[in-house]
Amino acid sequence: MPDKNPISFLAQLKSIPFQSLWTDIKEAISGTDRDFTSDSIGKALLILSIPMVLEMIMESIFAVVDIFFVSRLGADAVATVGITESSMTIVYAICMGLSTATTALVARRIGEKKAGKAGVVAFQAIISGLVVSILIAIPGIIYAKEFLLLMGASEEMAESGYMFPAIMFGSNAVIMLLFIINAVFRSSGDAAVSMRVLVFANLINLILDPLLIFGIGPFPELGLMGAAIATTIGRGLAVCYQFYLLFHGNKRIRMELQHLKIKLKVMVQLFKLSAGGILQYTIATSSWIALYRIISELGSEVMAGYTISIRIVIFVLLPSWGLSNAASTLVGQNLGAKQPERAERTVWITGYINMVLLGLVGLILIVFPEAFIRIFIENPEVIRNGAISLRIISIGFISYALGMVLTQAFNGSGDTATPTRINLFCFWLFEIPLAYLLAIVLDMKIYGISVAIVAAETALTLTAWYYFRKGKWKLVKV
Repeated sequence: MPDKNPISFLAQLKSIPFQSLWTDIKEAISGTDRDFTSDSIGKALLILSIPMVLEMIMESIFAVVDIFFVSRLGADAVATVGITESSMTIVYAICMGLSTATTALVARRIGEKKAGKAGVVAFQAIISGLVVSILIAIPGIIYAKEFLLLMGASEEMAESGYMFPAIMFGSNAVIMLLFIINAVFRSSGDAAVSMRVLVFANLINLILDPLLIFGIGPFPELGLMGAAIATTIGRGLAVCYQFYLLFHGNKRIRMELQHLKIKLKVMVQLFKLSAGGILQYTIATSSWIALYRIISELGSEVMAGYTISIRIVIFVLLPSWGLSNAASTLVGQNLGAKQPERAERTVWITGYINMVLLGLVGLILIVFPEAFIRIFIENPEVIRNGAISLRIISIGFISYALGMVLTQAFNGSGDTATPTRINLFCFWLFEIPLAYLLAIVLDMKIYGISVAIVAAETALTLTAWYYFRKGKWKLVKV
């Protein structure tokens, strides 16, 4: 049986000399050509997870930087961003679904020592992402104002802020490619490359955001539209950097001319896997749209407070997603190398570490929620609602930590169906009805919304734990 005792892993960590640990950290950040299927699990997880955690921090900084500057424009502007981002989760769901399929296939091919076939998968994934992005961009641009009104925005909010969703949906191709190509690097073991790409994108966004929002120096004052343009430029330049690395970088996976062909068999396999992943994430993320629709009945100040609290939660959770992505990659590579028990042990070790780290962060947010909300806004009512939401949601952090690792383990194995069924039950059949009951029917307002989120995520973790222990994910063929 695999060793699921975290004590033995911690003992392994203590036995690593400090100099060796520092060497591993430098190797993780600079990049490595290690074979993660033969290294010790602790070392493989350490070297692979560090850049993935940093990558997720970089991704979360996009949201935090935008909301930091946009909050200076008032509660209506924050609410507009919140509505747009809640619906952009559909785009993110498709991105993550395609990335999940890409990760499973590339990691298997790398585990089988077939880097050329991994390059073929990468090209099919890129083409798939471009096609899907066009289908989203056209209606997103045309119906941006109607979309805001549908989601509960006032006529004034829709009139002044419709360019924000129009630009974000219209430029979704850069988000799609950023996710997919980073998944290619990450699943091949080049997590440091994905990290550097997002560092570059964030630097551009951080510089352009205040310049374009407030019209500093020679730049025009574009308000909300400036935030969307800054983010799009940052991500777009990062995608150009990704393509350069794919074709000219000296990495584990490299695009060659022979890879630039449509391979229908590979694309069908990719779509079959990504369909489950897309449905999985669409079910999960679209539930946030339904939650926002319920919250819109409670007023813009409640929406603004909830938006800020969720941005903080995302900032905290995304590093944990980095750890989960490391587990996903290691599961795929170890299954490709015919080492299922090693794959399972990796998941338990990652889960224990994630629970400890996220539990400590959650404790801080439970004790000092107002201090974090005040970083973004001074409105007392927004601070009050945001603090309530942040405190309650943080109570469930330990549960979220294990649940996200287990879910990514299923995905890394190629089993996207199990998390899809779990998400359908926990979010749509449980969370949304419970949120409406507590927030509207029982008039618990933001308390009810927050309690429903914690309850649903806890149910997801328990269900995922049950199915993971059954072990059918080890038998999936991709």
